[in-house]
Amino acid sequence: MPASARPLRACRSPSLKGMATVPGDKSISHRALILGGMALGETLITGLLEAEDVLNTAEAVRAFGAQVVRQGPGGWKVNGTGVGGWRRPEDVLDFGNSGTGSRLMMGAMATTPVTAVFTGDDSLRKRPMGRVLEPLKLFGAEYEAQPGGLMPVTLTGAGQAICVDYTVPMASAQVKSAMLLAALNAPGRSHISQGALTRDHTERMLSAFGAEVSVEPLPGGGETISVMGEAELKAVSVAVPRDPSSAAFPLVAALILPGSEIVLPGVLLNPRRTGLFETLKEMGADISIANERDSSGERVGDLTVRGSVLKGVEVPPERVPAMIDEFPILAVAAAFAEGPTVMRGLEELRVKESDRLAAIVAGLRAAGVTVQELEDGMVVEGCGPGGVPGGGTVTTHLDHRIAMAFLVMGLASRKPMTVDDASMIATSFPEFETLMGGLGAIIETTAG
Repeated sequence: MPASARPLRACRSPSLKGMATVPGDKSISHRALILGGMALGETLITGLLEAEDVLNTAEAVRAFGAQVVRQGPGGWKVNGTGVGGWRRPEDVLDFGNSGTGSRLMMGAMATTPVTAVFTGDDSLRKRPMGRVLEPLKLFGAEYEAQPGGLMPVTLTGAGQAICVDYTVPMASAQVKSAMLLAALNAPGRSHISQGALTRDHTERMLSAFGAEVSVEPLPGGGETISVMGEAELKAVSVAVPRDPSSAAFPLVAALILPGSEIVLPGVLLNPRRTGLFETLKEMGADISIANERDSSGERVGDLTVRGSVLKGVEVPPERVPAMIDEFPILAVAAAFAEGPTVMRGLEELRVKESDRLAAIVAGLRAAGVTVQELEDGMVVEGCGPGGVPGGGTVTTHLDHRIAMAFLVMGLASRKPMTVDDASMIATSFPEFETLMGGLGAIIETTAG
């Protein structure tokens, strides 16, 4: 365990009550900063997630020549350079733990003739970058990377970019978005196709900024997104909705603690992000949505969640892209359900902040839960309400979602659960401990 590690322990807690105001959506926050940096004029952003991942993206956008200024909590102003106007950064770009920020920024600069060096923390330097870098070569970009396509990466944007037709071979919104951003400065119309429907924040936001974007469904599923290059993006105001991936943690905590009732206001309800909510409802979760409304082209609503008796289900593989970040906390919910929960189609979890699938399985076993690990998923044998033994220590592998998920488990297990390091939770949800404590959760520091 590194010297800077901060172990935490979660203990069996009373019913959770109150308002859980989670931070802004991480995916939309990254994209708002990047497109603001590529637009002409002043983009005003409210509700921005001020966590390490997003702040590293803000610093990178600034390094490419845009003006990025914080104006108070969640309020930011970005004066962009125009598409193709980015300059060479004076220093290495350090993205910390953020796969999204680094990969999207690679796409955004790939058709501008500048060179930049990308790196990150120990976890990010183990994540595959070739899946983005290789297709960016089709536009004319060039790169040098460590063996296996790992960071540090030196990327040189195309001197004379060309438009492309490309099919993304995996269900990855990051790869798709990187290609769409690169297409903005490539003369002509690029066509980016995907066989699975991944989150569509980039397409929505590109339209809001004035890009010429169209989406056509493909026979048998999937879609093709067309982008006209040499785009002129116009600055807009962006109100960032609250993050459903962060909301998932207090939400599941309320479900597994009997008698709980909490409200989560203003949560993003984009249908490509609500797979967890659909699955939990199928498991018997008492989740109601009120005051649905539009916010900067996205659907949001207020969620009320009450303690529930859950039953195991089989998650449809086609739903996986709509909940790819939520499987650690779904596995925790499944552990408290009655009967088995089957999850397949999770290959993408092998290349997250950690081998997230293996980390989930190891954490469940540390808590005394029976789980079968599959090549592409897992089968969790539910222990029933209050039936998880607990008492284990979970190795987080620098993965914020693993840390938060197993702290939630400890709130309802018979014995406390400890995570070996919670310091990286700040990459996505800096308020996690304070928010959970305000609802009544018992989470405490420990010497390990």
